[in-house]
Amino acid sequence: MLKGKSNASLAAGLVFAVALWGGNNAGTKWLVGSWPPIWTGGTRFLCAGLLLLAVLRVTTWFGEYVVPSRELSRALWLRGGLSLAAYIVVFNFALRYTSASHVALYLGSSPVWALLWETFSERIKIGWVRWGAALLALSGVAVLLMPALAGSTVNLTGELLGLTTSVLWTNYGRQSRKLSATLNGAEVSAHTMWRAGALLMPLALVEVAQHGVPINAKLLGVQGYCIIAGGVMAFALWNRALGQWPASRVLLFNNLIPVSTMTWAHFCLDEPVTPTFLVALGLIALGVLLGQLAASRIVRSEPEL
Repeated sequence: MLKGKSNASLAAGLVFAVALWGGNNAGTKWLVGSWPPIWTGGTRFLCAGLLLLAVLRVTTWFGEYVVPSRELSRALWLRGGLSLAAYIVVFNFALRYTSASHVALYLGSSPVWALLWETFSERIKIGWVRWGAALLALSGVAVLLMPALAGSTVNLTGELLGLTTSVLWTNYGRQSRKLSATLNGAEVSAHTMWRAGALLMPLALVEVAQHGVPINAKLLGVQGYCIIAGGVMAFALWNRALGQWPASRVLLFNNLIPVSTMTWAHFCLDEPVTPTFLVALGLIALGVLLGQLAASRIVRSEPEL
């Protein structure tokens, strides 16, 4: 009975985290309409990373704090911070040119790209299930791209930036996995977020000098939400589940992020829910689920040591 309650609590926490991330994506879309994209992402990550780092230093919620060695610190800059900085820049520019729902949907295909990346870089044999997952996800991406290629009102630049965002997010996940050999997930996120923000600050200040940054209570409130709710709170819930469930089980909740983003964007930004989006959502979600099934079969087939 207690285990059932615990599982229900973890699932509820993950659904809440997904809802927070949907609001974060819609909020960022709104912010980049007024703020420069690099400034928006850089300040968010710098503040969220330092805030999460402070939580790690003064509490034991995520375990004992580990002081990074000089070698590890260098890896955190070059592997984690740099890859996360590249991701947020492209992500925010993508939001400038296409809808938040589309960008979130491209991100939803990231687990499939991760499976394919592992196949070619680690020479893992790929079966028909993985190929089927990849083809389904690619079909969903093609459905999103077709209106832009056909010359409709959909912006091809935004769609291509959204697709690039999913690849950069996959790369950041791979870099974080390497760093997690020494640090836990919360520490990797805290260290890489503030480093990404620090790396972007020079470019962000150039943006500010060129375009300025309007300041009012609404803009600061939305950015505050993105920092605290979309950064620290959502990650805390996500990391809590990762500590008790297999990663493949937690990652299935990624499928809900495009739906959450679509809902927030529809009601807060008046973004339409198009038939093209719904078809692409079904194809990509099915591809991700099939890819996770393939990954779980590989894990189960490995002999225990």
